[in-house]
Amino acid sequence: MGRFDGKVVLVTGGSRNTGLAIVERFVREGAKVFMCGSTEESTANGAAALKARGVEGVVSQPCDISDMAQVTALFETIGRDAGRLDILVNNAANQGLGHGGPLEMDAARFHDVFNVNVIGGFQVTQMACNQFFMRQESRGVVVFLSSNTAMRAIRNRTAYCASKGAINSMVRSLALDLAPLGIRVNCCAPGYIYTERWDVLDPATAARRRLNCPLRKEAKGSDIASVVAFLASDDSANMTGEIVTCDAGCSCQHMPEDVDV
Repeated sequence: MGRFDGKVVLVTGGSRNTGLAIVERFVREGAKVFMCGSTEESTANGAAALKARGVEGVVSQPCDISDMAQVTALFETIGRDAGRLDILVNNAANQGLGHGGPLEMDAARFHDVFNVNVIGGFQVTQMACNQFFMRQESRGVVVFLSSNTAMRAIRNRTAYCASKGAINSMVRSLALDLAPLGIRVNCCAPGYIYTERWDVLDPATAARRRLNCPLRKEAKGSDIASVVAFLASDDSANMTGEIVTCDAGCSCQHMPEDVDV
């Protein structure tokens, strides 16, 4: 038996990279999973990738979570196909890449990042609670994906870092307000995660990045999926409002060893 037998799970941003690993973990542990990407193309690509991994039964639907009409349509599908929701994983993110430094960034780009990472995550959570969790005897669980950059900023990613800090604060606030209602809200904060972007790095750059990690390796998607599954399961039944960092030890050090002088 799997930890999530009979559970219904929604993973936003589940169409690529870490999202795919999270979807796969829940399916392999018995859950019925709904997954969305931000566009029809990304969602279709994600569905094909899951099929290639032998992951069956996932219901995929495009949803830009910053668009309330699309969020409503997604939840209508969940209601029609499953009639309940037990776990929400807020993984969808605007990475805020290529927006420049804080002096030249267009304010609209800043808004785009917040509209997905913060407002989108909030409105998906609100709808999950109102449409499903509060109507069920077994209340639901919410897991957000944040970042260690919420605590230690990286250069020229002001919007992204600020949005992840906002997620951490929102998780604590939601947890406080929803705990008396029986709804738990926690968060996984990754550091470096292997994605296809690593494939275009020259070996020296990749090696230098790994030197930033005391464990000398970036996370795999499955590493993050393990933390998410723990926070979504009864194994963490007495935890809420927590930010669990999974970053190969990056956040525990003052500086990497080659500059710690």
